[in-house]
Amino acid sequence: MLVKEYRICMPLTVEEYRIGQLYTICKHSHEASDKGEGVEVVRNETHTDPVHGQGQLTEKRVHLSSRLPGWAQAVVPRIFYITEKSWNYYPYTVTEYTCSFLPKFAIHIETKYEDNCGINENIFSGDKNEIDQEVDFLDIAFDDVPDRHYRTSEDPRHFSSVKTGRGPLQEGWRESSRPVMCSYKQVAVQFEVWGLQTRVEQFVHKVIRDVLLVGHRQAFAWVDEWYGMTLEDVRKFESQMHLATNQKLGYYEP
Repeated sequence: MLVKEYRICMPLTVEEYRIGQLYTICKHSHEASDKGEGVEVVRNETHTDPVHGQGQLTEKRVHLSSRLPGWAQAVVPRIFYITEKSWNYYPYTVTEYTCSFLPKFAIHIETKYEDNCGINENIFSGDKNEIDQEVDFLDIAFDDVPDRHYRTSEDPRHFSSVKTGRGPLQEGWRESSRPVMCSYKQVAVQFEVWGLQTRVEQFVHKVIRDVLLVGHRQAFAWVDEWYGMTLEDVRKFESQMHLATNQKLGYYEP
């Protein structure tokens, strides 16, 4: 098992990000989905936890076999999906990924959000179980993203928000921006298959890092689309986009 902690700062408040995160996930899933390849929404419902209270449970099937690198396609069926389950008790969330034909593969992500620039060194102190894990700071403005995901309109170094007046982001923005918040993510990747474990776990972490970087860049670049929405507004948007995405994938007829 390979465990890492990622910290991603945003020029938003934790409450603002709550709306932006939900909006961005829905829009990105819809844009990234083609017929037969993409994110199918299985369920999205309220859920009550005895410790964390009321939250939202979302289950998705991520269809992506043709998007894997060649070496990975050689060891998986041609048509398959990964199950994503997410429990959102904002500002605390848990997300798990499993694959039915690979019982020894799993990803577990715990996320906590705070209004600071990533300075809390003990946010997961009670959850680490003595694991000495690497901490990786992601900079949405100055870290490189894969060329296929780069869009000038989504580059925080060039984007300026009309509604909030925030941006473009300059060097040192995490220390100087107000407001600023941080998404702390503890990510555990497990793939217990002899001969492939290290390679797969490292590859999966690289993919996760790229996804986190692109997704958070988009959440900021799309701020003028979601800023001002209420939680009720964004839940309605979620329902509409989930239906549209499933129709796009061919799972439901319009």
